[in-house]
Amino acid sequence: QVQLVESGGGLVQAGGSLRLSCAASGRTFSSYSMGWFRQAPGKEREFVAAVIWSNGDTVYADSVKGRFTISRDNTKNTVYLQMNSLKPEDTAVYYCASRRPGTTYDSWGQGTQVTVSS
Repeated sequence: QVQLVESGGGLVQAGGSLRLSCAASGRTFSSYSMGWFRQAPGKEREFVAAVIWSNGDTVYADSVKGRFTISRDNTKNTVYLQMNSLKPEDTAVYYCASRRPGTTYDSWGQGTQVTVSS
């Protein structure tokens, strides 16, 4: 099992920036990729971005392309989500998750709140 701890959430005005961090521990060698997801009140959890540990390949949801950047630091077992040009609709609890090869995301952090005021 991989343990994940998110940090970096907070309150920011529209147009501002935040950087989220997700520190992984435990059986990190089993993790193939890391993803960020978010869940707004009354809505289902949605995919935001993902990165592959080995080669850094990334994928983004259309709603955040050009504004958010996911990156990883293999030496620290940490994944980051740089969020720029934030909008009120980005307000949500943000979760990071780990996925082993050929499986779905099966390890989740506790989440960090991001609130964007208009």
